[in-house]
Amino acid sequence: RGTWNVVDLATTSFGQGIAVTGIQMIRAVSAIANGGYLVTPRIVEKIQGDGWSEDVRTDTPKRIISQKAAKEITQMMVEAAANGEAKWTNLRGYRVAGKTGTAQIPVAGHYDTENTNHSFVGFAPADKPKFIMLVTLQSPQSSPWASETAAPLWYTIAKDLFPYLAIEPET
Repeated sequence: RGTWNVVDLATTSFGQGIAVTGIQMIRAVSAIANGGYLVTPRIVEKIQGDGWSEDVRTDTPKRIISQKAAKEITQMMVEAAANGEAKWTNLRGYRVAGKTGTAQIPVAGHYDTENTNHSFVGFAPADKPKFIMLVTLQSPQSSPWASETAAPLWYTIAKDLFPYLAIEPET
């Protein structure tokens, strides 16, 4: 643990110089969706064999931010999804909390001037989430912006998830 210089503090505030895995991003955003509680993700519910089964143990959720902070961040993400750069992809009647990400790609001590990585992470319905999803694209060629690549793909998938999960549009 070293000290952060002024440039690191400034650029970290908008995500420059930070790399996370998809599962780390989902886990962090799920803490917002879960009202401030960090939950350890699991992909296996139980293990079964011939005549036996064992439930996979789950950890107790841990509060990492206040419920008030989680609600405020959720509202910011709702505004970003509804009124941000990708607003044209938003599905009418559904309150989505989401955020695009467009990341420069480091190459040999500088950033690639031709390519970027894109992401869109979101959960819905924003007030009582039933799902969270992350779409990431590495060096897409159709656009330099996640609002034109990852966000539309997220909404295309979400459009099928809403009826599958019996999520009704708000009136």
